[in-house]
Amino acid sequence: MSKVTIDFVSDVACPWCAVGLGGLLTALERVKGEADVELHFRPFELNPDMPKGGQNTIERLMAKYGYDREQVQANRKVISERAAAVGMRMRMGEDNRSFNTFDAHRLLHWAGLQGQASQTALKKRLLETYHYDNQDTADADVLARAAADAGLDEAEAREVLASGRYTDEVRAEEAEWRDRGITSVPSVILNGKYLVSGGQPADVFEQALRQVAQEG
Repeated sequence: MSKVTIDFVSDVACPWCAVGLGGLLTALERVKGEADVELHFRPFELNPDMPKGGQNTIERLMAKYGYDREQVQANRKVISERAAAVGMRMRMGEDNRSFNTFDAHRLLHWAGLQGQASQTALKKRLLETYHYDNQDTADADVLARAAADAGLDEAEAREVLASGRYTDEVRAEEAEWRDRGITSVPSVILNGKYLVSGGQPADVFEQALRQVAQEG
């Protein structure tokens, strides 16, 4: 059986990353037994300078892209529908806020050390925390509860967050992916050399996985 390594470069704040993850996980179910897949979530911050308490999402998007409110709402509706189709829940209201995600990436690094299943479970829960619950992913209590919901040890998660552990590791990984030319997310790299960009549907990921597995 061919081995396929997947580096899923993304941010919890990115709704298209939820769409892409849903598509990828569906594709992985379809190719189960045909490839030995190793999945890793890699950090990328869309809004590294996001202030404490966050910012209204619609206002942020209007300022960032120069859209009017109607354009932003129309785009968000499309994303929400695409996410729902792959089992990723979102609630995109007028009062949604955008939050800093650096500590979420530290927690994901910790989860990754415990295995693929743990990291995947936490990633899904954090995406839901951000895009459905719209809770502050810079808040240690919010993150620790998300870890517990994902089946991880809440007390250890709190210790990781309070101690600042994995700060250097996350910063180094972020720099590595920037240096490798990643400027937008999700960016999904197969076996270190094939790139699938954006929130693609399951069929696209399935085709890419089968092609890489056949080469391997």
